[in-house]
Amino acid sequence: MFSDRDRLSRREFVGTLATAVGLPAMASGKDEKQKKQPLKLGLDNFAVRAFNWKDKQLIDYAASLKLDCLFITDLYAFASLEDGHLREVKKYADDRGIELYVGTWSICPTSTRFKKDWGTAEEHLALGIRVAKALGSPVIRVILGTGEDRRTPGGIDARIKDTIKVLHASRKLAKDNGVKVAVENHAGDMHSLELVRLIKEAGTDFVGANMDAGNAVRTLEHPLDNLENLGPYALTTSLRDTAVWKSANGVTMQWTAMGEGMVDWKQYFKRFAELCPEVPVNIETISGGNTELAIKDEEFWKAWPKGKPKGFERFLAWAEKGKPRPPRRRPRGVDPKVADQQYQRAELERSIAYCKSIGLGRKR
Repeated sequence: MFSDRDRLSRREFVGTLATAVGLPAMASGKDEKQKKQPLKLGLDNFAVRAFNWKDKQLIDYAASLKLDCLFITDLYAFASLEDGHLREVKKYADDRGIELYVGTWSICPTSTRFKKDWGTAEEHLALGIRVAKALGSPVIRVILGTGEDRRTPGGIDARIKDTIKVLHASRKLAKDNGVKVAVENHAGDMHSLELVRLIKEAGTDFVGANMDAGNAVRTLEHPLDNLENLGPYALTTSLRDTAVWKSANGVTMQWTAMGEGMVDWKQYFKRFAELCPEVPVNIETISGGNTELAIKDEEFWKAWPKGKPKGFERFLAWAEKGKPRPPRRRPRGVDPKVADQQYQRAELERSIAYCKSIGLGRKR
């Protein structure tokens, strides 16, 4: 027979063991009422960009996959930006149990990626805040630019300063509307620690991160390091898996469906749940292409005048474990648009199934 103390010890032991292997821990009494919910699971509409679906089509698709949320990261995906239509879209999503997050593109006026489609950088951000408010999105996702900005006059530090100026000018508007600005580590523009600096200098009371584990690799960092740095500031996410391997001029990377690359997602989401448990896991698959990071070439490092970023050695050690993978090729005899649609949908839906298989998502 076990004493009460022995039973408690066994319960604690089993709970600890379950946590270690990614299973739900046992709970009793008060603990059952306070049991932590699974991480929210959603999709980033860029994952199925070949369909050119508009807002309600995307909501229907997210609902069909039994997702918790939908991240519409491009204002062009809305049939209209009039308040009346946006209120209608919000109700449409609410009726289907889908929480909306919204995003747009560069708010850095000196970035190579900035476009004047929405006016000045401040006008663009103001529009994004209005749209987010109308849709009930807690955030507006924005970007600085791409890796090309690291080579512009003044480098990435100058582009960070220019972005911070826009954020400071928009602080009152964002706070008055209850919308936070989620800046993404995008396409090799900022290492996670550079983004942390931007967030702190802009103001953590209204600025945070859209955390992208796939883009982390573009800035020579392991996704787990990226999580450790950005997790405390994360407001939302755009995630995909990645494979890396040593190649002729450095390291080659290929983004993949979730569970098909080299990221240890059980370890990742265990830590994610500790750092940012209410932040949604939005899947943004962009699979199949190979990109070489030519770190053996001196020209490559001109974008990194301060030297190799923190975590670079861990990144290299990770790449040592990888094996080359061929890039995706479209099948012959199939219309390219149809082929892309089929491929993107399959990559996303396998990713969603994998995430649910390891316990993500609040709907079954």
